[in-house]
Amino acid sequence: MILALLDFVFRWAHLIFALVWIGHNYANVVKHPTFTPLNGEANEAQRTASLEARMQREHGTFRHASIVVWVSGMGMLWYRGWLGDALLLDGPYAVIGMGAWIGTLMLLNLWLVLWPHQKKVLGFVPAPMEERVRCSRITFLSSRTNTILSIPLLFFMAASGHGLHLF
Repeated sequence: MILALLDFVFRWAHLIFALVWIGHNYANVVKHPTFTPLNGEANEAQRTASLEARMQREHGTFRHASIVVWVSGMGMLWYRGWLGDALLLDGPYAVIGMGAWIGTLMLLNLWLVLWPHQKKVLGFVPAPMEERVRCSRITFLSSRTNTILSIPLLFFMAASGHGLHLF
């Protein structure tokens, strides 16, 4: 009973937090369809404490949502006894395993590439303006990479339960 409840929680957490994480990426593409370099002439004094708090909350929410999505996905695979076979891309679990590996790459991209550079762009970490401008391009490309990777990720997740016979 407790494991079934845990599976239920994993499933819903995975769905809800995936909407937050991937939804943030898609919204970013709609709001900013092309790369616009950071304006090096922007006045740092115009930045208010309220704006900085909102930016930290927004970026923190979507970053931490990625961890909940990954942990809940791995938890569901573990609960079903599929984790090892999925990660080894073995047999019928290879399809969901591809989704798990893509999700892992997206998580690593977010935490190890995008976020360290985004902190400089947003001014959370002091950096010279030239560095912030350079980091703005890296964050743009890193974010777009995760958005593009989400398409095959969703395909493999859906195909594992609703189209395995295609493989």
